[in-house]
Amino acid sequence: MKKDIVSILDLTESEFHQVIDLAVRLKEQRASGQNHALEQRYTLGMIFEKASTRTRISFEVGMFELGGYALFLNPNDMQLGRGEIIEDTAKVLSRYLSAVMIRSKGHDTVTQLAMHASIPVINGLSDLEHPCQILADVMTMKEKFGTLEGLQVAWVGDGNNVCNSLILASALAGYSIRIATPDGFAPDQSVLFMADEIGAPYTLCKTPADAVRGADVVYTDTWVSMGDEEEKGKRLRAFEGYCVDEALVSLASERAIVMHCLPAHRGEEITPGVIDGKQSVVWDQAENRLHAQKALLSLLLER
Repeated sequence: MKKDIVSILDLTESEFHQVIDLAVRLKEQRASGQNHALEQRYTLGMIFEKASTRTRISFEVGMFELGGYALFLNPNDMQLGRGEIIEDTAKVLSRYLSAVMIRSKGHDTVTQLAMHASIPVINGLSDLEHPCQILADVMTMKEKFGTLEGLQVAWVGDGNNVCNSLILASALAGYSIRIATPDGFAPDQSVLFMADEIGAPYTLCKTPADAVRGADVVYTDTWVSMGDEEEKGKRLRAFEGYCVDEALVSLASERAIVMHCLPAHRGEEITPGVIDGKQSVVWDQAENRLHAQKALLSLLLER
């Protein structure tokens, strides 16, 4: 049976760790020049309702290195952009492709595509979750600390799609997470309800300092995501005091690493000294999107 990754919770705990471990091995094989193409030549359709740097490049290069082929699909160039219903598009793509990755404005679009496609559908980003980013993040944590068990993660800023998936993934990975967001920017209530249901170890904090104190991982993201540009002034005022700067990072554990899923706005959510500093693992994190994507594709395509 086909498997979709609409939410990070579509992976079982065993599958989650399988992807992380495979991603590490694939990274090592790539570095040593070892061929790691899959036995079959698979095709991946990539639908982008939102522009991307890391998602597009990592999936496109990833499919090439796995011995397959990736097609960039702009909805405006498809019948989907002219009113064709998602159900019909899903059925047609299923006849041509091995899998579909979609980077969508709405989570419902991803859900509907997965419901009607007979091939695996991967959520490359939606307004609710970003599971592919979290796989790379957790891979990076494991590389840096050797284990995920007992790690304390701190999220500072917007309770967005990345934050949502990071909360849910804590139940699979073994870390705990503390979240500090301004009023009105908390993680999605449906995500928190699900987190409570599965026993995800999260804590909502009143201040960034409360979240960061003693943390092993300090994580932030842009305050103005794609589509939020009209509210930029309002958002910048709301997030005053939430910048991850040197003073805030000094409250974390001595071994703490700093993460950011990019793109970054230096001087807003993070200072140049922090993102470019010795505790930053941002570039390793970005590179690991490639390896985590390849591992996920291998799992879904070779089932």
